[in-house]
Amino acid sequence: MRLVSDPGYGEVDLAASAEELMRLASAVALGEGLVSATSLPGSTALTGIRVDRTSGPGALIRRDTEQQILVISGDSASRAVLAENLQAMATAEDGGHLHLEYFPGHFYLAEGSVPLVVNSPHGGMPTR
Repeated sequence: MRLVSDPGYGEVDLAASAEELMRLASAVALGEGLVSATSLPGSTALTGIRVDRTSGPGALIRRDTEQQILVISGDSASRAVLAENLQAMATAEDGGHLHLEYFPGHFYLAEGSVPLVVNSPHGGMPTR
């Protein structure tokens, strides 16, 4: 798994194998877990994703700059929707990517969430 944080746009880019995305989806659904990522010293890459169970409302995606990780937390209903979206990316048979970005009235992301782009294990653009 690779997690690159873009300081200019505040966006995090996630590239992972189908197995890694499924492991992340499972941790998000459960509400706990740590999934590690590859990072090089001095890069803007984060070292992993920690999942925490909270009461919400919504799922919050944030950077923990001290620990250099991405943190996903939230209530079970919101985490379930996010987990389904991650699982869909893991099992999709063509390429593509998923933009997770908060906007007022978003039905499962909490205000303050950093934008996250989840890339398909099969490449960035759909093949069909």
